[in-house]
Amino acid sequence: MDLSLVLHSGDPILQSVFGLLVLMSIVSWVVIIARSRLLWVMKRHQQKFMASFWQAQDWQEALSLAVKHQAPAAKLACAGADSLRHYRAHEGGGLGQAVSLDDYLVRNLRTKLSQETAKMERGLTWLATTGSVSPFIGLFGTVWGIYHALVGIATAGNASLTTVAAPIGEALVATAAGLAVAIPAVVAYNAFIRSNRRLAQELDGFTHDLHAQLLTEGGHGIR
Repeated sequence: MDLSLVLHSGDPILQSVFGLLVLMSIVSWVVIIARSRLLWVMKRHQQKFMASFWQAQDWQEALSLAVKHQAPAAKLACAGADSLRHYRAHEGGGLGQAVSLDDYLVRNLRTKLSQETAKMERGLTWLATTGSVSPFIGLFGTVWGIYHALVGIATAGNASLTTVAAPIGEALVATAAGLAVAIPAVVAYNAFIRSNRRLAQELDGFTHDLHAQLLTEGGHGIR
């Protein structure tokens, strides 16, 4: 079936439905491609950084590696070192008396971890919305198209199978279009959620080890 025929024969509402579905599909695929590339790059940087970070001879070498990397774990390491420096600088004042080093590091590392986790979830809301809404948009277009097809058939006074099949068949294309938009979005959303969950678990473990290391060694070598 020629989709251009459906668009030309449909009324403005049906055309708007198809236009909206096309727009949602384009944006979804842009998000899918961008997020796939970002996750691929992020995993590569993450694995490379975490392997080299724990092999560093001292904190100075480890932090030099962290500054050069764009991995989320590298940003957590920098945040932990900055928090330790800030605590030491104010240890004799109100900050040192108000909260312990343990609590201060936990609070700052948790905040940074939440920020990095939020970055991994960008675009997922759009995919979830597209996967949930687009089938209903397509169904609305189908119902609207069938209604106008039946009105046209009643006006013409010809209800033969040949007359009914063409306009109703064209209206049903809207449902197929809605599903065509929704299915890739749902599949990609589930795949990204799974990948993000794995990466978040790695970051959580790294943050726990980093926190313990900063406390036990006191971050000697951090200037």
